Amino acid sequence: MSNRPIYLDCHATTPVDERVLAAMIPYFTEKFGNPASISHVYGWEAEAAVKQTREILATAINASPEEIVITSGATEANNLAIKGVAEAYFQKGQHIITVATEHKAVLDPCAYLKTLGFEITVLPVQKDGLIDLIELEKAIRPETILVSVMAANNEIGVLQPLSAIGEICRDRNILFHTDAAQAIGKIPLDVQAQKIDLMSLTAHKVYGPKGIGALYVRRRNPRVQLAPQQHGGGHERGMRSGTLYTPQIVGFGKAVEIALAEQATENQRLTQLRLKLWEQLSQIEGVHLNGHLTQRLPGNLSISVDGVDGAALGLGLQSIMAVSSGSACNSAVTAPSHVLTALGHPPQLAYASVRFGIGRFNTPEEIDIAAKHAIATIRSLRKQTTLV
Repeated sequence: MSNRPIYLDCHATTPVDERVLAAMIPYFTEKFGNPASISHVYGWEAEAAVKQTREILATAINASPEEIVITSGATEANNLAIKGVAEAYFQKGQHIITVATEHKAVLDPCAYLKTLGFEITVLPVQKDGLIDLIELEKAIRPETILVSVMAANNEIGVLQPLSAIGEICRDRNILFHTDAAQAIGKIPLDVQAQKIDLMSLTAHKVYGPKGIGALYVRRRNPRVQLAPQQHGGGHERGMRSGTLYTPQIVGFGKAVEIALAEQATENQRLTQLRLKLWEQLSQIEGVHLNGHLTQRLPGNLSISVDGVDGAALGLGLQSIMAVSSGSACNSAVTAPSHVLTALGHPPQLAYASVRFGIGRFNTPEEIDIAAKHAIATIRSLRKQTTLV
């Protein structure tokens, strides 16, 4: 038995599935060609592999393969979507709407655009983490060009009402972007039914490799225009130049293919594990669930704990389990999570939070061990506090 901590941080990243790795390996060695080299078999092999991944990703979200732009990950995809729209539609309007609980890969590009003169409306969320659709409608102006709302929150797992948001945006001729990094392969996504114009994706949240992602860019009804943010060769329909990383792209496609095939049964299993964990942790007074009880990712459980020091809680858990106090991208930041403060949590409660990201390789036995240790840690810390 491994003496490493139980891994329960699958919203930060996931291990590469062995089936994904097996699909990637030939493209490092035998089939190493550049997909842009179309004059020989090495390039043809790589080009065919990239084409296959585009088809897999397009099928996963009900798009066409030509609408899939390969990027280095969701952060680049978010930047390309937000900055690309801002530059392309500058003459139409300079107002963008987003949400307080978005990932920094959305909030920071918006903050940057604000320095250039754009107006950014950051919508609050309700106590359960969901946006108020009436507030969204009120925020829309004649000069609004883009609404960016993530599909599934990376910290609290909340699923926003994409179809309703898409309907509002389409009725008002406003582009709708969603960061679906945490959602791809985990929940049904349909850019046509949900009226989504731009969607950011990544591989490493779904048992694929790090360093590869994609941006869906709608080609018709409406045709979305994007100003490229990276120049040098005109790759990816001129939207994102750079030699394509074929092994990573193959891994991305395989990861999504597996996730789609197993989605129904895996979601049921993860939901049961999440409920099992919550059932045990909720027996302790002062343990609060962050986010909506049911409208959340199957494997996500985010809690905040009264009466304990956040740093001490993290230290007490780390010998047994690998969990996060929020977004992995913010782990070095000393301020409380912006997502949890957006829910209305005071600083102490926001600090004393734990995000459990349950994944494909976790077992019921691991959940029981994690729950038992978390309960013991909380009780021990509270006892120490009363003795001081």
